[in-house]
Amino acid sequence: MGIIRLPSIIPSLKQFHKLHSVVTRNQISDVPKGHLAVYVGETEKKRYVVPIAYLNHSSFQELLQKAEEEFGFQHSMGGLTIPCNEDAFFHVTSRLNNSL
Repeated sequence: MGIIRLPSIIPSLKQFHKLHSVVTRNQISDVPKGHLAVYVGETEKKRYVVPIAYLNHSSFQELLQKAEEEFGFQHSMGGLTIPCNEDAFFHVTSRLNNSL
């Protein structure tokens, strides 16, 4: 029987997977466990990280319904985009912070 040699592409694939896992890990590492990133604003969007516990509250769900009406499930920022002004977002999240 002859020796089976693996193609030289295998080391490249391993390097690709290592690089991919590092890049993926770095992209989500700034969002702590139990939180999610949202983009807020009517014209210029700013990124905020909020606790996932907010998803259970009716006032935050209203913001999500507004996002669904405007964007559906296709968010141009690649993440959850909430189309309200920052003052309204701060008002809702500050009330939620006090209730948690």
